[in-house]
Amino acid sequence: MQTNTLPKTLFTLFTILFIAVFPQLGLVTFFPMLYTIPVILLIGLNLKINKERFSDINFRFKDCSFKSLYIGIIGAVLIYVFMRCVFFPILEIFVNFQDADVSLYNDLREKGTVYYIFILILSWIVGGFYESIVFHAFTFFELEKMINGKYKTVVSFIITSLIFGVYHYQLGAIGMINAFVVGVFYLGIFLFYKRNLWYTIFCHAAYNTIAITLLHLGYL
Repeated sequence: MQTNTLPKTLFTLFTILFIAVFPQLGLVTFFPMLYTIPVILLIGLNLKINKERFSDINFRFKDCSFKSLYIGIIGAVLIYVFMRCVFFPILEIFVNFQDADVSLYNDLREKGTVYYIFILILSWIVGGFYESIVFHAFTFFELEKMINGKYKTVVSFIITSLIFGVYHYQLGAIGMINAFVVGVFYLGIFLFYKRNLWYTIFCHAAYNTIAITLLHLGYL
């Protein structure tokens, strides 16, 4: 370990576990995505204990720019085309996936425009902001601090991507694989643009927008 004391390190590991597990427990159900609040509060507490701020994990409003927006959108389009037209067609030659029974997918296909817009807004808040902050900022940052050696960034990169993939287990095997691979792209963009989280935020949000829109229109 580096400068972290054992109690702080254990609390950080608990926070990462909480990030991955708590939303899956279904304990907060009276409003969609309300589970994000206790997770963000716990991350805030963790940062305070470690005498850090959200800016230390690379979430800074001043870093937001038009460039990060259009690069994020272009990146999302390229990633989506790659996943749909290259990655999964090749993978499905070797593996036969069963379609996951995801109620959200059916609702997007069957319900109206108001529901579609509501889910789209949530996808920007939760997918774009929340997941980028808790996984590609906090989890990656804290793992990189805890892991020693010259490969700490690579190891943290892989572990974060795996956690992000498994976190989407409710989407079935194909959903977890998709989340893992796309998560690799998100983190790669984050590192390529000098750890500016806004590129990842916009890329993630735009990717979700593409998928949700195609589902709503009946193309998926």
